[in-house]
Amino acid sequence: MTRFFRHILLLLTTLSCFGTVRAADTHTFEINTPLIVTAGEMFRVEFVLDTNKPDDGSFTPPSFEGLDILAGPTTSTGFEFQSINGVSSQKKTCTITYVVVAQSAGNITIGPASIEVDGKRYTTKATPIEVVDGGGASQQQQQGRAAEQGNAVQNKVAKDDIVLRLNLSRTNVYMGEPIRASLTLYTRASIVGFEDVKLPSFNGFWSQELPVDNYKPQRETLDGKVYDSQIIKEYLLYPQQSGSLTIEPTDITAVARVVIQNARNFDPFFGGGVEEYNVKRKLSTGAITVKVNELPAGAPASFTGAVGEFTISAEMPPAQIKANSAATYTVKISGTGNLTFLQAPTLTLPSSFEAYSVRNTESIRSTTQGTTGYRQYEYPFIARAEGEYEIPPVEFSYFSPQKDAYVTLSTEALNMEVSPDASGGNQPAQVVTSTSKEDVRQLGSDIRFIKLTRPALRKSTAPLMLSGTYFVLLILIIAIFVALYFLLRKMIRDSKNTVLVRNRRANKVAVQRFRAAERFMRSGDRQAFYKEMLRAFWGYMSDKLNIPVADLTKESIREELLRRGVTTEEAQRFTDIMTRCDEAQYSPSTSVEMNEVYTEGVRIISHIESIVKR
Repeated sequence: MTRFFRHILLLLTTLSCFGTVRAADTHTFEINTPLIVTAGEMFRVEFVLDTNKPDDGSFTPPSFEGLDILAGPTTSTGFEFQSINGVSSQKKTCTITYVVVAQSAGNITIGPASIEVDGKRYTTKATPIEVVDGGGASQQQQQGRAAEQGNAVQNKVAKDDIVLRLNLSRTNVYMGEPIRASLTLYTRASIVGFEDVKLPSFNGFWSQELPVDNYKPQRETLDGKVYDSQIIKEYLLYPQQSGSLTIEPTDITAVARVVIQNARNFDPFFGGGVEEYNVKRKLSTGAITVKVNELPAGAPASFTGAVGEFTISAEMPPAQIKANSAATYTVKISGTGNLTFLQAPTLTLPSSFEAYSVRNTESIRSTTQGTTGYRQYEYPFIARAEGEYEIPPVEFSYFSPQKDAYVTLSTEALNMEVSPDASGGNQPAQVVTSTSKEDVRQLGSDIRFIKLTRPALRKSTAPLMLSGTYFVLLILIIAIFVALYFLLRKMIRDSKNTVLVRNRRANKVAVQRFRAAERFMRSGDRQAFYKEMLRAFWGYMSDKLNIPVADLTKESIREELLRRGVTTEEAQRFTDIMTRCDEAQYSPSTSVEMNEVYTEGVRIISHIESIVKR
């Protein structure tokens, strides 16, 4: 029996210890505040957690309906020592404090607050507070003391301790000239956040926000005082109209942290003695006016609105090309200014040249000085007729604010010789002649001269059978039959060779699909055009390479073409035009773009057909 009770006692002890361990994993979160206060009396509302390590940002404040918050929330940590029966213990706490005041008598309720520790949330109970009328002079005195204490906190942050400025690189500019706008905060207090941020809309400007992550705080002197300055926003502004443009004020409420010594609870060793308060200051930059001047009169014909400092360069096509061959004239404009708004310069080509839409590539970087980089324009064309031509220089004009004048740049003139292509170029149709006087010229007609005189007839005296003519005809017929026999055998053998059949029909099927695509192009059915072009490309490569369409990829096509003797450039062009068709199916495109894709597609297929025979 004694052994039994010992086991029971041991079990209870174990359970008790287990319960103690489990209890140690839980925490308490309580509210401390007076339940009865006087109207106008400033009092503290404290939320106490029995650990000093709550989860960051997990505190949810209560509702203070009927109360004015003078300060807070402020967070402090401390230690609490206890000694019971000679056993000492230590408890860490985290206290979140508000300083509030009730201006009128009545019953109010402080709502629940909550916080998380190790992912578990703890919540206080709603706490009712009775606010009584302190009566006459007493209430006024209490309100006065509360106001004095509130003013003492507010006075810790002077009016000029926090300043907001919008600094402009210039306020007198030409239209299109870039302006750097830096929104800078100057502080002599500790800033913990911002509220009610209202940024300007920059009406009349094209604006682009610049990154400010790399800017570090600086020490600056402003109105004879030293501040810590920080650029919080920065913009690049391009005025789009002349006259006086007004930049609206930027309004921000800055929240400053104030630390006040509390003499009644001064114990720095245990974490007491100081109280932290948040003081709000409304800041404004005020409206700023920028004078935007019209560009001077007398702009060159080649001026399209470029403002800044630029250079021009050109990559000329070959001076000698074949008729019906394609070439590209490339113009590159580099510099700093309103590059984003540049338009392609005009390239004047001879009337016999077939021009296509201009291709634009760019590399632009926005800096504090403006937009810098380059824009490159490619002018593809086909010279249709042979001869000697002069392509005039390409002119580009811009306005230079530094020189206060227009500047015109130009490329060199190009003398180009177009020689006949391999088929004779653009020569007229062939004329077929014969030496006989009975023959006539043929200009696409199949009518020959017919002799109208009566032919001389003679009576045959020898039988055809066993004659020399008979044997000649017999040998000729046998030879024809033998040739037809071998020809039919070859045709039958080739028809069984599916690889060869698909290879031979590849170009024929592609041509049929190109014709269908051309009909869609002429009718303006963009989606059907690009779909049919893709069918032509995929089908041609499937037949030519004897690979099912399902097993083909753009990369595998490129590799197969390279393996079969197609140049790297042409193989890449083939996959590029397939990608272009994929992207253009459901995106806007013009008839010029469709014609360009069609011409390039036919050219590439023809080129591959001439190289890849089997």
